[in-house]
Amino acid sequence: MAYPTECIQTLKGHKGPVNVIRYNVHGQYCVSGGRDRSVRLWNPKTGNHLYSYEGHGREVLGVSVSRDNAKLASCSADKAVILWDVSTGQLQRKFTDHWERVNAVDFNDDNSLLISGSFDSTLRIWDLRSSNFHAIQVIEDAKDSIMSLQVRGTEIICGCNDGKLRTYDLRAGQLFEDQLGAPVTSTRMSNDTNCILVNTLNSTIRLMDKANGQQLAEFKGHKHETYKVDSALSFDDAQCISGSEDGQIYIWNVADGLLLKTLASHRGVISSVDAHPTDLGLVSGGDDGLVRVWQ
Repeated sequence: MAYPTECIQTLKGHKGPVNVIRYNVHGQYCVSGGRDRSVRLWNPKTGNHLYSYEGHGREVLGVSVSRDNAKLASCSADKAVILWDVSTGQLQRKFTDHWERVNAVDFNDDNSLLISGSFDSTLRIWDLRSSNFHAIQVIEDAKDSIMSLQVRGTEIICGCNDGKLRTYDLRAGQLFEDQLGAPVTSTRMSNDTNCILVNTLNSTIRLMDKANGQQLAEFKGHKHETYKVDSALSFDDAQCISGSEDGQIYIWNVADGLLLKTLASHRGVISSVDAHPTDLGLVSGGDDGLVRVWQ
């Protein structure tokens, strides 16, 4: 079975820990956000730093690239969500309705909406086609901080500090809740959209059936007890990839839950990983201020 084993690029530029790293929709670029308050655009293949977006007053906690690659969204401990023009670097909008730090942000499929999740326990939906700078909808079901979210089709999945995975079907107006018993720091939908990968603050990753909440697989061995740590599924949903507080990337086989490989990657916590959308590559960001590209 093939999986990433070699670091092919080390991307240097952040002055301090990297909190989040994400590929764009086709994987030719990646975007990182750090404690240095900057958002950075990279070419992971060449290692080139393409652009730096400056506008946040505190550390950047979440980033997302629109499906058409034209826009970039970032969120921060400064309680703001910023919409950027990717090519010009211009700050297009700044949304400031949240009253606590904003942990996660994502575009919907047609790039018309932006959804953010915050320490204030709310999800907020922003209409990018409107001139209104206030959220068009506020969702207040969570009892604690929203740590992660992802939007696919008409569904929003989010992981919360109250130990629940919440799935919202906006079209049907339905909410599904799964109690996981520990704070949820990362939620990723599988590429076939049938499953959700959930990372909890007890060193456990679960693959859940989206339709009924049944646990399909469990992955252990990494260290995840104190900090927010990301996990992801490979492009073909065959592997589970996770950061860890011990500076290693862990790769498991989804079919049997067995650990395939650990990659000694960063000094300190690896907060964020993302899998390439069309091949076996991955990117990681760590406390050492580096972004590493793996193949």
